[in-house]
Amino acid sequence: MEKQLYKPLLSLLDTEEAIKNIKDYFEMELSESLQIKKVSAPLMIKGGQGINDDLNGVERITSFSTPDITESAIEVVQSLAKWKRVALGRYNLPVGKGLYTKMIAIRSDEELDATHSLFVDQWDWEKVITREQRTEEMLKSEVKKIYRSIKDTETYIHEYYPELKPVLPEEITFITSQELEDQYPGHTPKERENVISKKYGAVFIMKIGHTLNSGEKHDGRAPDYDDWSLNGDIIVWNPTLESAFELSSMGIRVDSISLVNQLQTAYCLERLALPFHQSVLKENVPFSIGGGIGQSRLCMFLLKKMHIGEVQASFWGDSIIEECKTQNIPLL
Repeated sequence: MEKQLYKPLLSLLDTEEAIKNIKDYFEMELSESLQIKKVSAPLMIKGGQGINDDLNGVERITSFSTPDITESAIEVVQSLAKWKRVALGRYNLPVGKGLYTKMIAIRSDEELDATHSLFVDQWDWEKVITREQRTEEMLKSEVKKIYRSIKDTETYIHEYYPELKPVLPEEITFITSQELEDQYPGHTPKERENVISKKYGAVFIMKIGHTLNSGEKHDGRAPDYDDWSLNGDIIVWNPTLESAFELSSMGIRVDSISLVNQLQTAYCLERLALPFHQSVLKENVPFSIGGGIGQSRLCMFLLKKMHIGEVQASFWGDSIIEECKTQNIPLL
């Protein structure tokens, strides 16, 4: 039997309207649930401060120069994990309160496919906590709030478009990366994510960054923002793609001890001399928890799209554009 071409559930115009509705509603839900206020965020920052992220530790940062600014390179942000922590102090936010922003980034080393693009947009959030709140219980509590906001948004958009049937389970399941490896030792990390997300519908995989008992990592993490023992990813099962689908990465941020330990593990202790890292060592920035939630990722999942280019206007090569045409995938 000939395979049927993909047919989007919403028209191009309805898709644009639905994207706006999802973003507006989820942003309101997230703000109220986490007690965070919206602030402005930069697209570009000064290089050499240790604030821009290298994500998995290998991605190149896009930078440029300008005749009017010669003292340092100008870097396009890859994420705002460290910038937000500094901003918490600048805004003098109390414990239990935080901020969020609409982050736009360019990741030039991204491998382009149906779920990855050069253009990255996410809700970046950060919240002040105490030293005593740097616990797994605190992490799980915030994960549950975010998941509830995602599920409520799924219900909300279903009311607008009945053809978008809800698929998320009532609760999110928690599992560590080591527990996941122990359960499925013969699988790759991505295969494990597929199995566990299909089984439960929505999972939070904890403790990402350390080497597992097998000698491999579940996934890479930069050593200087998340505490690898107190972080994780929200992964859901995507029935449209028939695969695991990451919606958020988050965690309790490093303190002076975990920062040194992780930099040592990653063989980059020289970063301790950078201004941001010095501020963590001297406790001149608040203890915090934070993360990023993909805007296009959430829209893609809730609108049951096959390609991230259906919910964002990014840049694609000719081969990808042609491939999407043959599969009846309308790129924005």
